[in-house]
Amino acid sequence: MKLILTGATGLVGREVLRLALADARVTAIVAPVRKPMPAHPKLEAPLVDFDRLPAEAPWWQADAVICTLGTTMKAAGTRQAFRRVDHDYPLVVARLALAAGTRTYALNSAAGADAASRFFYNRVKGELERDLEALGFYSLTHVRPGLIGGERDVARAGEGAALRLLRVLAPVLPRRWRINPAPRIASALLEAALAAAPGVHVVTSEQLL
Repeated sequence: MKLILTGATGLVGREVLRLALADARVTAIVAPVRKPMPAHPKLEAPLVDFDRLPAEAPWWQADAVICTLGTTMKAAGTRQAFRRVDHDYPLVVARLALAAGTRTYALNSAAGADAASRFFYNRVKGELERDLEALGFYSLTHVRPGLIGGERDVARAGEGAALRLLRVLAPVLPRRWRINPAPRIASALLEAALAAAPGVHVVTSEQLL
């Protein structure tokens, strides 16, 4: 199977890449990135500008896309910039891959994703899920983690404090509020891409423990 992986340098994306490179079912991975990545026999990492993705690139033709693109409001700076990364880029990737014949898409979304939410973050995630569903993929999976556990390249102060608190309270918390480890999220994304079950599917935060 050939995979397209976007967001390969992020917390979850790195885990997806690690698992996919080690999985004999995956024969090739295309990971479009902004900066060079270490070479691997199974990996093609074209340098791209996500504002100007190459529509005619032959590597859009694959068996599945796994999308782990995402940012934070602090890193983005504005709502418009956040929406561009968390909604527009994943949607453009989906359209280009689908046009090239790729029929399966697995998205790292978020718990609470809802196009009608009054919370901006949840609304953007929900709008992306809605817009992806409108494209008509043969297989589409929304993986919805809560707070993600793992070591980021850039620490997030507020998130770090929340993670520490949730670790202490884990034994008494409802399952949906517990930390979802990045490797577990990555595994769910990869398995969804490999299984390519027809229709639209949701993997909840409770299923990622």
